[in-house]
Amino acid sequence: MVIQRWQSLLLLVAAVMMGCFTFFSIGQVATTDYTFNFTSMGFTYEGEATDGAPSGTFLSTWYFFALSLTSAVLLLIDIFLYGNLRLQKRVAWVSVLLIVASAAVCATLGYTAVEGGSIEWSELVIAPLIALIGTLLAINRIQSDHNKLRAVDRIR
Repeated sequence: MVIQRWQSLLLLVAAVMMGCFTFFSIGQVATTDYTFNFTSMGFTYEGEATDGAPSGTFLSTWYFFALSLTSAVLLLIDIFLYGNLRLQKRVAWVSVLLIVASAAVCATLGYTAVEGGSIEWSELVIAPLIALIGTLLAINRIQSDHNKLRAVDRIR
């Protein structure tokens, strides 16, 4: 019986979305003095530093980077766990928790990390939502395959 088709594709899409969310710009925070680029690695000053203006990282958020990268890596690993459907489903549920946590940390940092700043989100901010939907659909497909295998085992 050939199984493990759609959930592999759904998990790959979710992993790519979380990878993009991890490594690309999530938004920009504008204050009266500076503009900051917001990525999962932190807030960095935007533009060229001149006349002694600060440059580099304003606020490092390594925990946010580790959280979102871990969810992307777990989703990639989960694709290859098709031999053990129970473990594959558990890893997918852990990934769901990490995706939700990444989205919550992103929202919290975006609105509270820089005082007096207004944030403009990029289109990439919906990546965790797409990853969450893809992972939940993959979990549904994994359960469907598990049910099919149990039905075949009962017939034998």
